Amino acid sequence: MSIIAEDSTVIVKTRELCAQIASDPVFLSLQENVERFLSDDAARLQYQSVHERGEELHQKQHAGIQLGAQEIREFETAREALFENEIARDFFVAREQLEKLQKEISKYVGMTLELGRVPTADELADSGGGCCSEGGCGCSH
Repeated sequence: MSIIAEDSTVIVKTRELCAQIASDPVFLSLQENVERFLSDDAARLQYQSVHERGEELHQKQHAGIQLGAQEIREFETAREALFENEIARDFFVAREQLEKLQKEISKYVGMTLELGRVPTADELADSGGGCCSEGGCGCSH
């Protein structure tokens, strides 16, 4: 039998983990905050406007164009207003927490596949952020 067959122990346990995550009250609350943001047109438009303006300013800066004090102030004011929006703020927190959860689970699974056993808490803490922390991926980080 293949380790990735639908009825293999690994896949069955993976589905159990997924079911546990999907039913966790904290996860459900985070998902609710994401959905609330996605269904709120005003919050999404506010986010999109700030994001696009930030990209424009970044492009100008990257092109060597000096940013004016007024445009920086306007961007910062719009960004502060975005973070004052409870729906947007809750979305950012939820997105960050969900990304952390995904990274943590990936770290556990990745290290298990590398080590051939469940990693210890110390090994997980020492791992940093994957291959780059060990210089193994060839990146320049």
